[in-house]
Amino acid sequence: MQLGKNPVKDAITNKPRLFAIISVAIIAILSLPVILPHVTHPSMIYHILLHIGSLIITIFLSAVSILAYNRTGSIRILLMTAGFLSLVGVEFLSLFAATENLVLFTIPSVNVELSHIFLLGMLTLFGLGVLKVDK
Repeated sequence: MQLGKNPVKDAITNKPRLFAIISVAIIAILSLPVILPHVTHPSMIYHILLHIGSLIITIFLSAVSILAYNRTGSIRILLMTAGFLSLVGVEFLSLFAATENLVLFTIPSVNVELSHIFLLGMLTLFGLGVLKVDK
């Protein structure tokens, strides 16, 4: 065993490896409850795979932005991280709505779906991150 080698740190700093780890983990976690029941429905499986792909990308971008925030401590990066995490929430809601495991939650007093609230929050956080002026 070589001294100074940390496999966890190597996996985190190597973005392709981090992407592969996240992809395998998400597919392994979601294959039984989400993918397998719909494998025989061709029109539905493609829609589900699209959402799983989006979920993998949003989780990867969230992880990379968390690592960037830990490195820099910048408020701009923190706002962008919160935006990516909000997008992860939207993708989870969309995935489970596509598999019909979850009915889209609507806020009755204003007749707005919860996913739309998350999207508005995400856009607001990204906008604040872009417009934030570091001094």
